[in-house]
Amino acid sequence: VQLQASGGGSVQAGDSLRLSCIASGRTFNAYNTAWFRQAPGKEREFVAAISRNNNHIYYADSVKGRFTMSRDNTKRQVYLQMNSLKPDDTAVYYCAVGNNILSSLRIADQYVFWGQGTQVTVSS
Repeated sequence: VQLQASGGGSVQAGDSLRLSCIASGRTFNAYNTAWFRQAPGKEREFVAAISRNNNHIYYADSVKGRFTMSRDNTKRQVYLQMNSLKPDDTAVYYCAVGNNILSSLRIADQYVFWGQGTQVTVSS
């Protein structure tokens, strides 16, 4: 599976962005999907995840209520709608897919395939 993320940019605090990630390969529907982010000098952190069947969605506490993750299996795409952006949201955002169990959806090293990342910069 190859992943291509897009939609990043430079915005002001309070603005919104929508990230997209398109996957190649017919097995996309078999994978759980997630968004992670990495700020300069920090470790990669979990943002959100959706299970392969769309039945389970998880968010990091830091984005809950502001970010919404969704996936469209027919288009092999996942999305991250980010509202009320804050300067602390500044990071490179990565999409990932994996065949991990539900209890490990927040763990980066459980994901097998990663996109190239898209930069999100939020200024105050």
